[in-house]
Formats: sequence, structure tokens, C-alpha cells
Amino acid sequence: MKRLADWVALRDFSVTSIPLALFVAGSFWFAFQFVRPAPSDRLVIATGPEGGAYQTYAKRYRDIIARNRVEVELRSSSGSVENLRRLASDPSVDAALVQSGVVEPPQKEGLLSLGSVYPEPLWVFYRGEENLERFVQLKGKRLAIGPEGSGVRALVQRLLTAHGIGKDTTTLLDLPIAESVGAMGRGEIDVAFIVASAESTVVRDLLRMENVRLMNVTQAASYTRLFPFLSSVMLPRGVIDLVRDIPAQDTILLAANANLVVRKELHPALASLLIQAAIEVHDPPGLFQAAGEFPAATASEFKLSEEAVRHYKSGPPFLQRYLPFWLAVFVERTVVLIIPLIVVLIPVMRFLPSIYSWRVKRRIYRWYGELKQLEHDVEQPHPPEQVDAFLTRLENIEDRAARVKVPLAFADLLYNLRLHIQLVRALIRTKERVGGPNGR
Repeated sequence: MKRLADWVALRDFSVTSIPLALFVAGSFWFAFQFVRPAPSDRLVIATGPEGGAYQTYAKRYRDIIARNRVEVELRSSSGSVENLRRLASDPSVDAALVQSGVVEPPQKEGLLSLGSVYPEPLWVFYRGEENLERFVQLKGKRLAIGPEGSGVRALVQRLLTAHGIGKDTTTLLDLPIAESVGAMGRGEIDVAFIVASAESTVVRDLLRMENVRLMNVTQAASYTRLFPFLSSVMLPRGVIDLVRDIPAQDTILLAANANLVVRKELHPALASLLIQAAIEVHDPPGLFQAAGEFPAATASEFKLSEEAVRHYKSGPPFLQRYLPFWLAVFVERTVVLIIPLIVVLIPVMRFLPSIYSWRVKRRIYRWYGELKQLEHDVEQPHPPEQVDAFLTRLENIEDRAARVKVPLAFADLLYNLRLHIQLVRALIRTKERVGGPNGR
């Protein structure tokens, strides 16, 4: 008997819980639709030419990111312009270093900025006795403006165009930066435009070269208004070489910013890793920046990503501050699933016992309706021969009620039903003996 009761209890519980379990599973599936896939364990960054600043910094990013079990592939290029083309056309490229001032409006589509990572001065070196302070003075000279695809070439062409200087009036040479030193020393060029850090070997060699001077851009303030992506920086006198007094005077330079640009589809967790790597690399002070000034959410041709906005405002994601990257990502994804699941599961678990109890009791209470109706009919005036019909109805109720199976925990309800059936039977017998409800 106990086995039968246990089986009945199991059946009732299963019938009650399975629909609720399916509901919970459906809620879990719905929540899963809003969970981003796990981030890739591989990141591709487009850099600049071999040995250039972009590649040097990207290598440092790679070493930092590698601590978090993410492999970084570096792909060299001719510079910022080519990097933009790769981001736009090659889905395998996730991020790139891009100089401000080289972006055309259509190239912004699908790309976001993680911030400006450091300033890139535009060094204008020239030969001759004439003191050059304005770009318009470069007309008719031999200018090395960098190779096709480089950021320096794109920037310089915009500046020269603003002064009406083009191929028809001036010789524009696409010499790589590394070849500019030799060409300047041999007198093959008059002016070399270079975008590089003050630590660059090329820059230091040209600063120390006899008969080569660095342009002091006196109209720098005007350029920063006309070209918002530019800023002006000061190279203090003697900061390169105090003994030789290089440079021999405070010199104003124009500067663009190097921006960390990513595809819009890049996983936020990987974007956060890139920002953290950039902060570790570029946060210390430099010749043209104070400590903590870069990376920064400065004005850029690209929209700043939401991840970057949060990062510069509040720091790295909470979990990534205290947990390894892979564990933080796992917990973040799990929380997105668990919280909605708990919201659904708590009410379900709370009401499951009530639903189960209601289902079992309903099996018993349904007979009380028929029993109450029978009792009501017995109380009404009726001929004596109607008593047999009442008893037949009562026996039918009793037979069907006897076949009801309930768990042992609800057996008292079944026995109460049987007791009430006997009470109604006693009422019918009493009415029969006294000759109906009016005592006839």
C-alpha cells in the first residue's frame, strides 16, 4: 500500500513540476539570447611599418594581453591609411593604431575608438639658411612627405592643400621615414616631414645633423582651430641634448594623436583588455604628456565606444579588478543567465507546493460538490420512493471516491470525505424513518 501511495505522490509531483520546469527552461533560453558569446582567445592588431612606433607599442600590448590567455597577432602595414583600409575590408583585423587627421567620413562606418593613446608630433626638418616658420614658405621645394598609405603623408597633404601647395608647384617625394636622414644629409631633399616620438632614432639623428633645422610653427594656434584633430606642443630648449643645447630654442610643433581604433563587433571584454594594456603602456609621463594624461577620451574622428566611456569614467569592469580575465568573463556571463533565472525560479519554487497541494485536493473536493447537491435534494420535500434514488446516487459517489488515489500526506482528506458520505447516508435514513422531511 505504501508503494502505491509513493507512486501516486511521485506521479502528482511530476505532473505538477514538469510544466513548471519547462517554463523555467524557457526562461533560461530567453535570457541566453541576451548573453554575448564568450570572447575569442585571439586578437589581430594592424600596426605600422617594421620598427616603427606603432609596431613597438603594439608589441608591448601583445605582451600585456598575453598574461590573460589571449593570443595577439600583429600585422605590419605602411601606416594609418592602410590600417583603416584593413579594418574596413578585412574582418579578421580587430584593432589598429590610427593617426588622427587621416580619416575620411565613409571610413568611420563600423569603427569605434578606444581613446587617444599618445600625441604624435609632426617634425618638419629643413636645410638652408632661410628661417622657415610657415608652411607657405615650403612652396617650390623638394618635400619628403612619406610613402603611400602612411599617416604622415595623408596629414601633410591636407596641410599643404590648405596653403595651395601641390604637385604642380612643389616636388613631393614618397620617401620612407628611415631614408629621410640619408637623403637630407646628401642634400637630395629640402624638407622632411616625420610623425614620430622624440625618442625616434630618425628624429634624434636629424636634430643632431649639421645644417638641418627644425621648423618652429608660429601659426600652430591657427592650425588647431582649422584642424580640430591637431594640437600644439612645446619642445623645450635643450631637452634633447643639454650639453649641445638641442634644440637651441623653445620650438612649437603641431601634433596629431595616435588612436586605438577597433571594429564595432569587437567583444567588450577584449576591448577592455586593449584599454588596460594601453593604460599600462602610455600612462607614464613623456616629453609631450603628463603622467596619466593618456590614454584619454579626447576628441577624435571616431565615436568613442561605450566600453571606453565606462572605462575612462569608472575604471575596468568590477570583476576584472579582482579576478583573472577568463574567470571574470565567465562570471559575468553566468550572472546574466542566473539573475533572470532566479527571478523566475523563486516564485516558481514558492508556488510549487501550493500548486501540488491544490492538484491533489481538487481530486477530493470535486466530490463534495455532488455530495452537497445530494444533501440539498434530500432536504427538499420528496415522495418516499425517492429515497432509493438518493441512496443509489450516494453509492455511486462512494464507489467513485473509493477509486481516488492520493499521497499519504493527504490521506486524512480522503477519510474525511468518506466520513461525510456516511453522514449524508445517515441523513437519508433518518428522513426515510420519519416519512420525509416534513415528518410524515
